[in-house]
Amino acid sequence: MTFSEYIDGRWREGQGDAAVSRDKAHGTEIWAGHWSTPVAVDQAVTAARRAFNDWSRRSLESRLEFLERYTAILQRDQDKRALDLARETGKPLWECRQELGAMIAKLAVSLESYQARTGFSAFELPDSNARLHFKAHGVMVVIGPFNMPGHLPNGHIIPALLAGNTVVFKPAELTPWAGIWLCQALEEAGLPPGVLNLVPGERAVGEALVQHPDINAVLFTGSYATGRAIHQALAGRLEVLCALELGGNNPLIVSSFTDLDTAVITVLESAFVSAGQRCTCARRLILPEFELADAFLERLLERTRALQCGFYTDDPEPYLGPLISTPAARLALAAQEHLERVGGQILLPLTLERGHPALLRPGIIDVSTAAPVPDEEVFAPLLQIIRVPDFAAALAVANQTRFGLAAGLLSTDPAEFALFRQRANAGVVNWNRKLTGASSKLPFGGVGHSGNHWPAGAFAADYCAWPMSCLEAADLQQPAALPPGLGPWP
Repeated sequence: MTFSEYIDGRWREGQGDAAVSRDKAHGTEIWAGHWSTPVAVDQAVTAARRAFNDWSRRSLESRLEFLERYTAILQRDQDKRALDLARETGKPLWECRQELGAMIAKLAVSLESYQARTGFSAFELPDSNARLHFKAHGVMVVIGPFNMPGHLPNGHIIPALLAGNTVVFKPAELTPWAGIWLCQALEEAGLPPGVLNLVPGERAVGEALVQHPDINAVLFTGSYATGRAIHQALAGRLEVLCALELGGNNPLIVSSFTDLDTAVITVLESAFVSAGQRCTCARRLILPEFELADAFLERLLERTRALQCGFYTDDPEPYLGPLISTPAARLALAAQEHLERVGGQILLPLTLERGHPALLRPGIIDVSTAAPVPDEEVFAPLLQIIRVPDFAAALAVANQTRFGLAAGLLSTDPAEFALFRQRANAGVVNWNRKLTGASSKLPFGGVGHSGNHWPAGAFAADYCAWPMSCLEAADLQQPAALPPGLGPWP
């Protein structure tokens, strides 16, 4: 029997529709089973609630022991799990190894952040001791994405468990196997029953989780449309924390550089890593007029044509693999067609490769004179070029988006970056670094339609525990002077 659910410490078969996960490069079956149901969701939340008191009352050191064993298991199995990620996502092996490395490093970073941001603190007042404690919320729902189905859910689950919460996890329906082996590793680490529960499924499972009356938080990474639906579903439920990590229509300005090829490589890594399926990928390349602007664009086109597109089994390894699904590729091609219809000039067409329905060769389209250009995240290797007269115009165009996740500048002028950082409406702002680069020791999140002010990364500790402020004294003390109307006593 193939198991798909993990509830209250037991693996079992789901009772929903049949489900399968296939190798995104070759179409072979990776996993087959059945989705969970709303009934299973209720059982999972009940198990998590039942486990919460014991788990949250353990010492931090006790919880840490389980997570250290989990991290050691990931370290032991990293080659196997990197291959699992490559098969299920279609990403090259080199990139999946990086993802496993980020998962392995997460515990140390989360512990440092938890202790720094939610550690116990105390100070003395004239008549009492002031103490700040932090407490776990309770049952946290984690809904993961497909593009980094190991690292991104792990980035919620580890801080949540470390803080004393219990978790019900729904992996992305396009990458269920990643959720299963992640839970297998935590089970092998000896995590007590009910502390982590897995309910794979499609929309009905997600809706049942978000609408469940006994949850305390929803942590979601994914599209704006789904994030907004979750936010609306929780409207009026003040007791449920909602942390949304959404997408972006990210600008990257190139105004000057010392080395042409280095600038081009930085743009390629910003736009086309993960086949453009990262929320921080550059979507809009803004080029103010400068001496080397035309030469830069020509070299960018040349190097983009030379990018290796292929499968994780190729030798040598490609830079990018297929999109997550055939429908995703169709949406990307449709977006290119729409941009061309509204006046965009295709400089390098986004095209299917090697007869594969989702392997796309990156495209570049000049939309400088197109109108109206949709302010949408195209989750694919399609880069829009916008030519503008000067740096001031570039700044204005960069902020012409309802999103606010990432923004970048390639420039040799520190004054330009000082102005850019001051004006940019984005949570991640990089100077002379790829836009897809971020530090786990910094917060990660956006403004506008890119999130709801609960950044992840180093600030995940903030949404995994709530503060309790205490004034404490060992005995009662009568005030030196009673306020008017309260005394004296007869």
